[in-house]
Amino acid sequence: MPPSTAPARTAEAADRHTAPPTAPAAAGPHTRTPTAHAEAAGPYARTSWEELVTAALLGTDRRTPPLLAPGKEAPVALLDAAAVQTVRRRAGLRPARAAERPAPAPADPRPVVPAAARRRLATLLADHPSASGGRRGTAPDLMELLPQWLALAGERGFTAPPELLPALLNAARGRTDLRPQALAFAGPRAQWLARFNPDWKFALRAAPGSARDVGPQDEADIRRRWQEGLFAERVALLADLRAHAPDDARELLSGTWSTERAEDRLMFLDSLRTGLRAADEPFLEQALGDRSRNVRSTAAELLSALPGSALAARMADRAASCVALDRTAGRPELTVEAPHECDAGMERDGVAPKPPAGRGERSWWLGQLVEAAPLATWQRRLGDRSPADIVALPVADGWRGELHAAWCRAAVRQRDTGWSRALLGAPSSPDAAGPGAVSLAERAKLLTTLPAAERAEWVAGFIDAHGLSEAFQLLGGCAVPWAPALGRAVVDALNIARDAGSYPWSFSGVMGLAERCLDPAEAVRLDALTATPDEPEDASPGAGGYWSEAFQRLVSTLRLRAAMREELGG
Repeated sequence: MPPSTAPARTAEAADRHTAPPTAPAAAGPHTRTPTAHAEAAGPYARTSWEELVTAALLGTDRRTPPLLAPGKEAPVALLDAAAVQTVRRRAGLRPARAAERPAPAPADPRPVVPAAARRRLATLLADHPSASGGRRGTAPDLMELLPQWLALAGERGFTAPPELLPALLNAARGRTDLRPQALAFAGPRAQWLARFNPDWKFALRAAPGSARDVGPQDEADIRRRWQEGLFAERVALLADLRAHAPDDARELLSGTWSTERAEDRLMFLDSLRTGLRAADEPFLEQALGDRSRNVRSTAAELLSALPGSALAARMADRAASCVALDRTAGRPELTVEAPHECDAGMERDGVAPKPPAGRGERSWWLGQLVEAAPLATWQRRLGDRSPADIVALPVADGWRGELHAAWCRAAVRQRDTGWSRALLGAPSSPDAAGPGAVSLAERAKLLTTLPAAERAEWVAGFIDAHGLSEAFQLLGGCAVPWAPALGRAVVDALNIARDAGSYPWSFSGVMGLAERCLDPAEAVRLDALTATPDEPEDASPGAGGYWSEAFQRLVSTLRLRAAMREELGG
């Protein structure tokens, strides 16, 4: 018998001759002992399983089976013996001890969402993004509404229906942006359920409130989790502890800092952005001497966000020596003398010596110094002028763009609303849409430092003056739902673009934002725009039909969002 066929035929014969396994009965006067089983099974029973397997693997041509029955060829005898032994092995198995029953899922005191909202959630979770790539038709994009539904349910204090937890965890597994809201909504049952499915292990690594609920008596447990946990679990633990006990988080990190890998130190250090305080300065100053350049750079950035830190003072001295106010001309102007070298002290304080491609060394060093200097430095040095007056000063020799860009980065880093307003300027000014000293991308970052209402008002004024073409990245930073003035500005601008026969696909991004961010009350105003308009002669072919379809989708989405809010009791 060829060696390659023996194992397969052995298994087939075993399956043919195998009876369903039965648990052995308790020993008694009529119970057969293993010896009795062997005698009943005949001579095959005295052949060991290992001997049969060896003969099958090598083949009966190379290894004669241990026992040949009279009148049977070796392959047949081997298969018969294997079948008998298989029955014996299964019948002789003792029942294993039952696994310990898992503890019940922890209770969640929050109420489950109402029935209508439960059905809505099931519909949202069942929706899958289309693989076609383009967005056409009038149906709302349900997957884009799921984050908003979760946020509403969380605000109203609801928890997830137990039967929808698997679908919710599957959705969060595929979309990392959903995880914080999904896990907060699912509550402790999500962590309980995730223990039984490795696909949901992210829920264990990012358990919300894990450190928040630990009392002083459980400090040893936190340290154990910090020392023994996976990297992602340690990051989540440190971030959560930092949000509620920042000093404890810093002490936890400092205890193992010298033994961490460079890439891990960088991630851990970044968590100190939350709750950054003066007490963090000694640890960050120590990190300035780290052997990793990225770690040193991050530590310097964090220290520069503390205006009273020693690093901020050093950077202020360096930056102030580069910028001066010249009063000799008829009108005061700023003069700039960029650094001629990047010395060891500058490099230790986070100044990267090598500029990116296409950038001059001196302007690169100057930008980093100004960015890291406290903004109050300039008011003291430049005659106690206000930020708006300083920004309005002319800058000699073409240094205005570099200087203003560095001030923008400093304003964002230091969350200084006064400087942000001065650098933003009036939304209706010609420079607001570029190419002024402050780019549109920098303006979008400056807006994040302003209160939500003021931010929306500025963007609405920008849209009224410059239209929607340049407003997309500005709209992304506005609070949801958009303030009434901002919503009206967006709708009016879309209406103008529609009537002008503009190329419709260039506004698809704004349309997508409007579906998620526009106040549902705007649906009434939009009804009139759902009809197909007459196309001007110079309009893009099919533009009218696209605009009608897009507005119908927008209206149906807004009404669906209103229904979601009502179902959740809002």
